Amino acid sequence: MNYHSPVLLQESVDALDVKEDGVYVDVTFGGGGHSREILKRLGENGKLFGFDQDPDALENVIDDERFVLIPENFRFISRFLRFHRVKKVDGILADLGVSSHQFDEAERGFSIRFDGDLDMRMNQKSKVSAKEIVNNYSEEKLAEILFLYGELRNSRNIAKTIVESRENEKIETSFQLRELLQKYLPKAKEHKILAQIFQAIRIEVNEELDVLREFLEQVPNLLKEDGRLSVISYHSLEDRLVKRFIRTGLFRGEPEKDVFGNSDVPLQKVGKLIVPNSQEIKTNNRARSAKLRIAELKSPKK
Repeated sequence: MNYHSPVLLQESVDALDVKEDGVYVDVTFGGGGHSREILKRLGENGKLFGFDQDPDALENVIDDERFVLIPENFRFISRFLRFHRVKKVDGILADLGVSSHQFDEAERGFSIRFDGDLDMRMNQKSKVSAKEIVNNYSEEKLAEILFLYGELRNSRNIAKTIVESRENEKIETSFQLRELLQKYLPKAKEHKILAQIFQAIRIEVNEELDVLREFLEQVPNLLKEDGRLSVISYHSLEDRLVKRFIRTGLFRGEPEKDVFGNSDVPLQKVGKLIVPNSQEIKTNNRARSAKLRIAELKSPKK
């Protein structure tokens, strides 16, 4: 199965500062590109755990006794590491978003390029698909997700059109949805707006932002002292959550300060934001919006 080149491969794995006998987690295994690079840098006593809820990823499992693939959503990272008797790890890597493979499989319904069933489930066992959302959500709820997750200013009009259209005929496919929303897709911006609409529905289907929040909240308790977090995000909603959590340890408000004005934030930013160079963007289109942020668990104050 073609999963394409992993984005920011060297940079994201360099960020982990891999120790030969360390324990690492790749929470978005996919085609296994990042995992293979981590394994190259591990010694014989090192250990790597991969997470992926998509059954297609099981076909890429790496035959290496240092590697374990856990076929679950990474929102359950602590629970499944505990099951494998792992309390603390040296580093965690996350390459968020949809894999190239998922975009390229028309029947998965992720892509605006192909006609396929309105599905968009990363976990194909999940009950809620894009079809359920488009055909069953209220106009108000549809408008809300299009506004919050697609950042669409005319979300109310788009939601109204979807609801009116489905009264006559159930909306089953990607192209059917695209066709009925054609009036909101001016030629110059057609792909951009359509991508925002699909992104909003996809985030709702897979609870992507909730998953990311739950995952990040577990990271400080999972990392060893000076352990590293390496996260690649592809849109501003994800990136804002990652950036804010690294800076404050919270998603809302500001951290409390002690009498000396110091705030107890568990993670510390490492280096600056990393983005792909022009050569990588040229050879791997998926890289164009990627942002890599790195953090380290602060050593406790002596």
